[in-house]
Amino acid sequence: MSENRKIGMVSLGCPKALVDSERILTQLRTDGYEISPDYEGADVVIVNTCGFIDSAKAESLDAIGEALDANGRVIVTGCMGVNEQEIRDMHPQVLAVTGPAQYEAVVSEIHRHAPPPAKHDPYTSLVPPQGIKLTPRHYAYLKISEGCNHNCTFCIIPDLRGKLVSRPIGNVMGEAERLAAAGVKELLVISQDTSAYGIDLKYKLDFWGGRPVRTRMKELCEALGELGIWVRLHYVYPYPHVDEIIPMMADGRILPYLDIPFQHGNPQVLRRMKRPAAAENTLERVQRWREICPDLAIRSTFIVGFPGETDEEFEDLLEFLEMAQLDRVGCFTYSPVDGAKANELNGAVPEEVKEERWHRFMQLQAEISRKRLGAKVGSRQRVIVDETGPEGAVARSSADAPEIDGLVHIQDGQELAPGEFAEVLIEDSDDYDLFARLDG
Repeated sequence: MSENRKIGMVSLGCPKALVDSERILTQLRTDGYEISPDYEGADVVIVNTCGFIDSAKAESLDAIGEALDANGRVIVTGCMGVNEQEIRDMHPQVLAVTGPAQYEAVVSEIHRHAPPPAKHDPYTSLVPPQGIKLTPRHYAYLKISEGCNHNCTFCIIPDLRGKLVSRPIGNVMGEAERLAAAGVKELLVISQDTSAYGIDLKYKLDFWGGRPVRTRMKELCEALGELGIWVRLHYVYPYPHVDEIIPMMADGRILPYLDIPFQHGNPQVLRRMKRPAAAENTLERVQRWREICPDLAIRSTFIVGFPGETDEEFEDLLEFLEMAQLDRVGCFTYSPVDGAKANELNGAVPEEVKEERWHRFMQLQAEISRKRLGAKVGSRQRVIVDETGPEGAVARSSADAPEIDGLVHIQDGQELAPGEFAEVLIEDSDDYDLFARLDG
């Protein structure tokens, strides 16, 4: 039996699942395993699945099949692992199935099916302090909690990942410091509900840097703001206490960016969705935030065609979009999810109506985005570089999260390096991107 053990990994789904994959690989590397770049060279392949919607399930099942065809020895984990029988019905030959965030169970199954080397050189299998990262060196996801306490009718995340479990703030900040020390220039804070951070711990007092700090969103943002790197907040619900974060953005301590999954703009639809903060006057709150921090960029996601959505409710959504003037927006047509309470609601919207509403929504948002980006032409922006090539550099501004938002194309940025900050002059724009030259 060879002592050279190699593990392959396929990571699907959201950034939270990516963090799970990083933790699994970090532990396996610590145990002396090597990471295989392909299926054929691996002793076992791990497929970290997504099980949120039907298309994600189909992608996960296809990925499992591809790994089995190429390797034959596959361990499945992630959200779809909650429905083990569904996986085994299609792929009975998988070695093991575990659920999301079950790191120890995954590692245990790896040990069982591909025992770790009896001896490994600690100098060649050392893991960097920040662990194994699957993102580019200059940015990283910082997961602050697991699970969710909400009962949104279209969502099954609490069934997949359980109730909210926040990480103590000292633990989170220790990881953030290690990432910053390793050269990470941008931290993307993620969870199912970042605004709820610490509620389950009753905002328990913890320690960081030798001083007491409460496990709470405001204190977390204050601490992260001391690191001197970009800090970007995702999955923030518009609760009143988010108001406390906006002055930090205006002061430059954290990025003026909020990812807020509004999902709809009509109160009746939001109530049928059982969305948290459904009763809040969101438009007024957004207006106050922008008065405090004019540079604030807001991204969001919406669902059209939710069961019972009338023409009038959809028009309310378009009016909300017009009034809110959001910077970055994604939109999905409603799709039933196995186990979701929304499946029991009356008033299914015909597919052709969903599609028509989606196109109208996206057309309006494209116009809004075009105008908001056009207003930046002539301004000077600080950007972070993601890629460089013969045609220049591809970067992002403070208003752009990686992989989901727009880009800043720097025509004369050939000499820049990934992870480098640059000052640029915005010369042009389109519906989604900015075009710039180096400033000075």
